[in-house]
Amino acid sequence: MSWYPVPLPDLTGRRYLVTGANAGLGFFTSARLVGAGAHVVLSGRSPERLEAAAAVIRERVDAGADRGELGGRVSTLVIDTASLDSVRAGVAALRGEPQLDGAVLNAGMVHTPGRRLESPDGNELVLATNVLGHFALLAGLFGAAGSGDELVPGSRRFADGARVITLGSLSTKLSTFRVEQLQLERGYDFWRAYAQSKIAGQSIGFELDRRLRGAGVPVASIVAHPGYAISGRTPTVPGVNEPSRGDRFADALQAAWAQGKHRGAEPVLHALTAAEVAGGEFWGPRGLVKGEPARQQPTRVSSDPAIGAKTWAFAELATATPFTLVG
Repeated sequence: MSWYPVPLPDLTGRRYLVTGANAGLGFFTSARLVGAGAHVVLSGRSPERLEAAAAVIRERVDAGADRGELGGRVSTLVIDTASLDSVRAGVAALRGEPQLDGAVLNAGMVHTPGRRLESPDGNELVLATNVLGHFALLAGLFGAAGSGDELVPGSRRFADGARVITLGSLSTKLSTFRVEQLQLERGYDFWRAYAQSKIAGQSIGFELDRRLRGAGVPVASIVAHPGYAISGRTPTVPGVNEPSRGDRFADALQAAWAQGKHRGAEPVLHALTAAEVAGGEFWGPRGLVKGEPARQQPTRVSSDPAIGAKTWAFAELATATPFTLVG
């Protein structure tokens, strides 16, 4: 008997933010949440692609309603995590909205450039997109008004009991990590840029949970990874996931150790919604690269409190964003 899909609770009345929601893991995560009754704010850098993804989800909700199934709402918000100005504009837009019951920090560059590029703010582009933009986003959602401002008590945009899910990666097991080299000003290569960004993201995700507990903030931070999830093993969704015939063939050859992105989203969904999940945990496929959600052991470097504190301090400096949690 197949484990997929993992049942979700009734999420009617819940509100979630998913970054990078117009395709891949972000899309399938969002679609499942809306299908369980939630209101999901899809965020990404392209308004056109966000609207295309939202249209597909709305069509699914309408079809489900005809069968008597739950169906939530979907809205869109442009946030380019490579740009701190875009992130702060997104935070400002969310300040006038109801509080969030969770956020999935999914946006990121997987196909990294062959040479070092910089974001509009002067940070290495992969690091800015995958890590620093999300750090600034969280700072804003927990109360920071913007560059150089302190946190404002009472302005938290997360409801009590909310969860923040950071997207981890198997690549964290395959690379070394040094906080002082995160900008990769020397020795850049595309693999190192990706792997170091994922280690940094996981490190901040675990550090966030330690700081939430220390400040007495009733929000949990969890890290979840999708295993080896690839487009060619993923159902075709017009306008969202349309792998070529060649990609389908090539990815079919990896079927023994790969799964589609629709299945890769399941550990993320479980971490976000399951009652058994606690802050500070690491979730992924039971078979490491594929399978049903299961608790796992993160790499030592990404869960080390000393490294987490250093990575946090680095992110504060790189984004010019003080981030001290207020209970």
